[in-house]
Amino acid sequence: MKSSLISTVLNEEKNIDSFLNSISRQTKKPNEIVVVDAGSIDKTITKIRKYQGILPIRLIIKKGVNRSRGRNLAIKNANNEIIVVSDVGCILDPSWLEKITKPLEEKHVSVVAGNYQPIANTAFQKCLAAYTCADIYKKGQFLPSSRSIAFKKRVWKKVGGYPKELNYCEDLVFDQKIKKAGFSFYFSEATVLWPQRDNVKQAFWQFHNYAFGDGQVFFSKYQTHSFKIALIFFRYLAALLILFLATRFSFWQPVFWWLLLAYFLWPIAKTKKIFSGKALLISPFIQLLTDLAVMIGTTRGIFANFKKRYNI
Repeated sequence: MKSSLISTVLNEEKNIDSFLNSISRQTKKPNEIVVVDAGSIDKTITKIRKYQGILPIRLIIKKGVNRSRGRNLAIKNANNEIIVVSDVGCILDPSWLEKITKPLEEKHVSVVAGNYQPIANTAFQKCLAAYTCADIYKKGQFLPSSRSIAFKKRVWKKVGGYPKELNYCEDLVFDQKIKKAGFSFYFSEATVLWPQRDNVKQAFWQFHNYAFGDGQVFFSKYQTHSFKIALIFFRYLAALLILFLATRFSFWQPVFWWLLLAYFLWPIAKTKKIFSGKALLISPFIQLLTDLAVMIGTTRGIFANFKKRYNI
């Protein structure tokens, strides 16, 4: 079956070469590649055009589109029934396209959830991967990221495409729309490799942006983990209450210190496979960083949705 691989880009000159090179090395090539550029001002477009003589790339430039609108535009312009989606910034395993499209040859399979694994070289990246890629491949629980997914175009049409108002968390909402429409996910070992962020600033904004999207759909039927996010807020409110009690009553002082110790040991347990002194120091810091980013991002997303809804 013929397939169309689609992706969106914006100022990806550092990553576009590795992404397109990984497509050129596929054991099964896509019949077309549709890339939507949201208005890059770096060398992204120039680099893509150099590959048009090597790969069957159609480049669509649509300034200002968010990730959802860009994907919808790419899929709308795709010529084939099989749609395969990944993100620039990832590196596709050579057998990825072959593995992720093979199940779609069966009439009863409409959506294939691919896998993804981190590329982590430093202690910081390895610890970060415990938060970005932990337990992603549990059948029945895993909602596929759009860095590794394939589906029949009729599925996209039936659910109304990606949620056009979202730039983050859009793939999880898309997944929920697919599930509610009665389609089930076929799980494949088709794998993309995902380089982890290099530093604290990049990691903070990564989780902040994810949480911003979560906040925009926090009270929506399509949100999958509002309860988990609420627990983060509750955890810190409870900590502040116990700290207040510890300053007033001696009974609460050991309780506070034991809970604080547990807070630092918990992230270390998450990264227990990383046997290095640096990991022991970095893990609690990343836990604090991600919690802070999630709380700020979610709050901003909720208020952004509130302002949009009521035209404030």
